[in-house]
Amino acid sequence: MTKPTLQSRLLNWYHKNKRTLPWRGHPDAYAVWVSEIMLQQTRVETVIPYFENWMRSFPNVEILSKASEHDVLNVWEGLGYYSRARNLHKAAKIVVVEYDGDLPQDLNLLIKLPGIGRYTAGAITSIAFGMDEPALDGNLKRVYARLYDISAPVDSPSGDRQLWEIARKNLPKGKAGDFNQALMDLGAAICVPKNPHCSICPLTANCKSYENGTQENRPVRKPKKAVPEFVHAAGVIIKRGKVLLAQRPSNGLLAGMWEFPNGRISGNPAKGLIKALKTGYSLNVQKKEAWGIVPHAYTHFKVSVHVYQCDLLSTSTAGNLKWVSARELGEYPMGKVDRRIAQMVSKFLSEQKTSR
Repeated sequence: MTKPTLQSRLLNWYHKNKRTLPWRGHPDAYAVWVSEIMLQQTRVETVIPYFENWMRSFPNVEILSKASEHDVLNVWEGLGYYSRARNLHKAAKIVVVEYDGDLPQDLNLLIKLPGIGRYTAGAITSIAFGMDEPALDGNLKRVYARLYDISAPVDSPSGDRQLWEIARKNLPKGKAGDFNQALMDLGAAICVPKNPHCSICPLTANCKSYENGTQENRPVRKPKKAVPEFVHAAGVIIKRGKVLLAQRPSNGLLAGMWEFPNGRISGNPAKGLIKALKTGYSLNVQKKEAWGIVPHAYTHFKVSVHVYQCDLLSTSTAGNLKWVSARELGEYPMGKVDRRIAQMVSKFLSEQKTSR
């Protein structure tokens, strides 16, 4: 009797246990593309409602290509890593113009599109087009590092090369899409980052780290650098029921999104606020009341934002500033910190209205 292979064990397990996800089995490659972009650095449970809302708002490439960046960022808001949304938008325009609205069924052409790297291209070509291409994201790297007991750091060039070679070698001909998704599901349900569920894993007979007792020590990663922490102060400036917002530059972190005038400070946040708003926005303000502190962790740094209600002493003519009513705040795409502040503003204005 022939011994089951790693591929057959995994595919048998997958067909019995695969997750039901809104982009699986979708007839349009666009849906697979959108899901894979959203799943970059974001958990499946978080992505599902965003994916469903996105597909309602932009059901095909043509509609997405014609949307404004403002609307795209509004639908994406809360999912983070906003360059993904901007790149998806840019790529949609290219696909419409250069490929008549159809994603190219070519790995090298896909990689040239904004926001699509080697992993995403492999996932799209294998899942949407049935091509024999490996896909290798952080979850799949973890699975392979355990299966083959890889001691090289998975985030090093040598470790990355080794894992891509392993991924291609293991690919079952004609079944790459299911195989790649099976590895994704295995990494999500069983071969989890901490305390993997080896006792119920279908691949223990193939797993070198399980055999060697090293599964808790795989994957190996390079030591992390210390994460810097910064202090910001933000000013909430209200005038006749409207609040002053500023639009961020068109490149960099949270590009093109809206925020409350703020700046990085050292020392006393209240004193630093006055200087930061004058330097960054030509706004002369007087601190009125402290509203609280909003902490947030970005990928490479952490920030604590001290929020103050301010009185405006003189008006700036800066083009990136805009007065917005409380009911319009939801129409302006913001990062998580500024959305929290917007909620404070809405609550404050609502309470003011009620107390009259």
